[in-house]
Amino acid sequence: MSSWIDLTTFISTFTILFVIMDPPGNIPVFLALTSKADNWAQKRAAFQATLTSFCVIVVFALFGQYILGLLQISVEALRLSGGVLLFLVAMELLTGKDQQEPDATGDYSVNVALVPLGTPLLAGPGTIVAVMVAVANASGNFAATAGVALAVVVMHLVLWVSLYFAVALSGVLGEGGTLLLTRIAGLLLAAIATQMVASSIFDFIATNKHVILG
Repeated sequence: MSSWIDLTTFISTFTILFVIMDPPGNIPVFLALTSKADNWAQKRAAFQATLTSFCVIVVFALFGQYILGLLQISVEALRLSGGVLLFLVAMELLTGKDQQEPDATGDYSVNVALVPLGTPLLAGPGTIVAVMVAVANASGNFAATAGVALAVVVMHLVLWVSLYFAVALSGVLGEGGTLLLTRIAGLLLAAIATQMVASSIFDFIATNKHVILG
């Protein structure tokens, strides 16, 4: 297997993705955003959020440089927009104002599974950039490229399992526990969003220091 897959690349890429995507840390946010859906809809949302994240990362891994270059979008701008979006969701969780109510088919959970769960929470700017860099470093090396690909697949399997089995917690928490979890998740999301916005601003200043200073 080591002749086909670079295990060092796989381990390093998987570790970076695990730290950035943080499956345990995303469980409270997932439960808070899908708290009004039934168990079946929550499990469907877990799958759809994971699939959305996987598709976004694959697209950017293959065409990220071309997409950003064609649209003239910097990584800092991508991170800033993701931070703003997460901050708006955080405010809704903290104030108890949901975007919409779920219907009988669970459309509420389907929508939040795509945005903000799938992206930018799971497949956020940090994850996208990490995968793009890993692919660029492995360019021309089949074993290294295979290691990156395997790391992305395994990481999303871990994500799906963590979100899928987190649904069992919703029944244990009850209405009061879910409300508390929603407020905590809103606070965590606000902190994540603030960090993303601050990092994007500082990175933009560092990158364009020569232009700012003249």
